[in-house]
Amino acid sequence: MKNLLRLEEFALFLFAVFFFTELNYPWWVFLVLFLAPDLGAIGYLGGSRVGATTYNLTHHKGIAIAFFLAGTLASNEALQLVGVIMLAHSSLDRVFGYGLKYPDSSDHTHLGWVGKTGREMAANEAKSAALGKG
Repeated sequence: MKNLLRLEEFALFLFAVFFFTELNYPWWVFLVLFLAPDLGAIGYLGGSRVGATTYNLTHHKGIAIAFFLAGTLASNEALQLVGVIMLAHSSLDRVFGYGLKYPDSSDHTHLGWVGKTGREMAANEAKSAALGKG
């Protein structure tokens, strides 16, 4: 199932790339802006709750689609570009196992735990479940 979901996310990434090709921007713009949604992680300077909120706002596919649709309705390619970049970035993040963040830790995502802390937490959760405490 995990691979099927990753394949679906990769298809969404390609879908976003296709929409980018329909905009009047050179490819270097896509490459330069592709990591821009990660600027949402700056919110972690204000703590885990703020960081999770700002990160999730810049990685939420519903918000990406809203930007794209608003840009389409307003004939505004800059808004469409924001939506395409957000969708492409978020989809590729999910291919690699990075999801929306919980406020307790930047390593705790809706797809599970990531990173060193994530591996430790996942091991602890498995132990608790094995002992019947989960």
